[in-house]
Amino acid sequence: MVVKTKIKNNNLCIYLEGELDHSVATKLRADIDDYLDRINVRNVVFDMEKLSFMDSTGIGLIMGRYKKLKARNIPIYITKPNTQIDKVLRVSGIYKIIPQI
Repeated sequence: MVVKTKIKNNNLCIYLEGELDHSVATKLRADIDDYLDRINVRNVVFDMEKLSFMDSTGIGLIMGRYKKLKARNIPIYITKPNTQIDKVLRVSGIYKIIPQI
């Protein structure tokens, strides 16, 4: 799993690449939370263009970041999921609370 971040115009984009499953979720969660605790941003976007696999662990990771950011009144978005990832997100109902852009 590779994670890259970029801040542009006070917006944080988190680029996810590879497989998001139980084996990487704990470290990834800690890394993202640590980063979010150190910076101030207006929006957060999870770019999933290069994410090849995600299971329910990934849904939990995204939901946890959503709750954390919602408490700070920071919107969160999802962008560019492939067909497989999009199906996981739709079935989970995540698009009802986190918009896809």
